[in-house]
Amino acid sequence: MRDYELKENRKLTERVGHFLRKGGWKYIGIIVALIAFGGALFVNATGFRYRRDVTRLVLEDRLDILDSARWTVSVSEQMLRETEQSPEPPHNRPYLVISIADRRLWYKQGGAVLLTTRVATGSGKTLVKEGGASVWRFETPRGRLAVRSKEDKPLWVPPDWYYVEQARKRKLGLVHLERGQSLSAADGSIIEVSGADVIREYPDGRQKILKASDSHDIIVDGKVLVPPLGTSQRRFEGVLGTHRLNFGNGYAMHGTNRPETVGRAVSHGCVRLLNNDIARLYELVQVGTPVYIY
Repeated sequence: MRDYELKENRKLTERVGHFLRKGGWKYIGIIVALIAFGGALFVNATGFRYRRDVTRLVLEDRLDILDSARWTVSVSEQMLRETEQSPEPPHNRPYLVISIADRRLWYKQGGAVLLTTRVATGSGKTLVKEGGASVWRFETPRGRLAVRSKEDKPLWVPPDWYYVEQARKRKLGLVHLERGQSLSAADGSIIEVSGADVIREYPDGRQKILKASDSHDIIVDGKVLVPPLGTSQRRFEGVLGTHRLNFGNGYAMHGTNRPETVGRAVSHGCVRLLNNDIARLYELVQVGTPVYIY
């Protein structure tokens, strides 16, 4: 039996060799090309079906499926118009639609537009911390979100990227202050945390509470100071306007103290509105309202 198998293997090897010597490689190449071409068609068709199906899921409010997926393809202005013209979601429940491309928001219920206005969206820029330790991409997320909570007179707690960005704009360094730590300044004073405030204590014993806002950073010996979380110096008033509707994961829809930016792609990922518009939405929109961002 062993000898028979060896003879059959030799015959098969000879046949394959003969086929290749007679130009068999050409046929193999054609077959591979056809497979690749078919694969490309499959990918294109799959991409189209994906975009179509996600749009359909949005309009049908298939929350159980859509919540487990993220929109990973760009949607053109034409697709947005087609979506706006398509049948409305069932259940006659209000919902928000935000177009990143058009930088516009619609609050709708059934076939009625209850409110529409301009918004500012993510700039799409990337900020890399020195040494590449951290990378931030300032994009507004696409997909289905929901209003998870609402705030009146919200305070902004600037993330680390804010201080990296400010230091880079001013061409200054960065220095971090931690609770229980003190920094010695060149003028002989000490920078430390006392209670909820960052203070400067002078050699003669005098103490001064340092002020910080989005237009005034604390500078210590040519470096931008990063205050600890939880201190008053890391809570800014007015930056987020009069109201905020939170989507989760740090993203929200809020007002602004820079109304000239509304209608532009300038934010760090959140959706900005004029304060009058966010105040109206604060009254109209309930927690749990679906938010569709394209």
